Amino acid sequence: MATDRVPRGRLVRGSTLGRLAAGQVLREAGTKVAMLGKPEQARRALAERSTLQAAQQMVTVLGGMKGAAMKLGQMLSVLDIDLVPESHRELFRRKLAELRDSAPQFPFSAMRAVIEDDLGRLSAVFTDIDETPIAAASIGQVYRARLRDGRVVAVKVKYPGVDEAVRADMRNLKLFGKLWKATLPSAADAGVLDEIARNISGELDYPREARNQRRVAKRYRGHPFVTVPDCVDEYCGPNVLVTEFVDGQPFDALRALPDDDRARLGELIYRFYINSLFTDYEFCGDPHPGNMLLAADGRLAFVDFGLYHRMEPVHADFERDCLRAAGEMRGQDLYDAWVGRGIIDPRAGVTVDECLNYVWAAAGWHLLDDEVTITPELATGAVVLAMDPRAAEFRGMHQQLLPPEHVFSRRADLFTFAVLGQLVTTNNWHRIALEWLEGANPTTEIGRAIAGWRAAC
Repeated sequence: MATDRVPRGRLVRGSTLGRLAAGQVLREAGTKVAMLGKPEQARRALAERSTLQAAQQMVTVLGGMKGAAMKLGQMLSVLDIDLVPESHRELFRRKLAELRDSAPQFPFSAMRAVIEDDLGRLSAVFTDIDETPIAAASIGQVYRARLRDGRVVAVKVKYPGVDEAVRADMRNLKLFGKLWKATLPSAADAGVLDEIARNISGELDYPREARNQRRVAKRYRGHPFVTVPDCVDEYCGPNVLVTEFVDGQPFDALRALPDDDRARLGELIYRFYINSLFTDYEFCGDPHPGNMLLAADGRLAFVDFGLYHRMEPVHADFERDCLRAAGEMRGQDLYDAWVGRGIIDPRAGVTVDECLNYVWAAAGWHLLDDEVTITPELATGAVVLAMDPRAAEFRGMHQQLLPPEHVFSRRADLFTFAVLGQLVTTNNWHRIALEWLEGANPTTEIGRAIAGWRAAC
């Protein structure tokens, strides 16, 4: 990562700091680079004994869950376990594996019964269906099949009884919140817990997911770089979701591609998960390597829209304004906005600098006008420092309350960062971010091509 380049983005150029002498700007650019992620501080937080106790508590509470536990395991699997001290690493692997592998196992005969309850006899719908699942989701499994008209499709089927199990899981979130109440009040806040429960329970609503996927597929139809498989409406029911099949390479294959290819894919991932939040006021709340494939035609395919969200423009615009304030180093404006929104209690002793440093550690990759290589260590550092109450660096911030309407957008941001860390990709993310931060014209080749495509639609 270069640190000897004068920042040139509008956020810096247009601010008072951006007009300082070049030497001062260079020093501040170096400081900003050091603020990103802060892996060393995260490593120290993970070395504390309380971290092990938290991992054990997490599994105690979630160990009996089905859909919710696997969802958490999928989320945490994108983090860099090597950031955990070696003496604790094996325990972490074991505990996370318990969550990740908690999906129930059902023979195809049980899953067939679910399909036929929704669609009728298999032979009336499919000429063949592979009984070995091609993917396991948090609440179901996915099979490859061929419709009677010859189309190859993906068939997503709920596990029998999973609706009741997940709803029970959500009730148990209250217990999870109590475990964290002393150190992370936002985890015990009723509004936040209700928002988490509402969204995870929303994954059970396959008709809603089908409507979301159909709308997004339409938005990306003909896109030069991205594809979203459409639903086959007549074969979507309460427990079965049939979509176009994407024959593509999984994420692990993407990680082995040359640097330039990974940079291209990283920009597409960023645009799909981040740009859409601030331009369409919709976003996919589940950035995960298992939800993207490199299609045979070279386009990047995104699947799974169970956690797809609509965000009120006023809330997205608030997040945008706060990021702009942090990017321009207007710490007092950031602090005042958070106090006004109820995020910070002015009596809590949280300082202006703590607010500013917190945003830069977790989201500074959007703001630094320089090439940044996102590594697993960098991304994990950001997630730990943003979310782990034992991280002394931002202990005051962790005592504050994140409004429910921002829970999943911030999660999507952090876990997009984590996915890109798994890809190990380099870009000037700020140049891409300027499109949604300030409405700037695209400066990348991909951005210009997308703008041309949209203009022609």
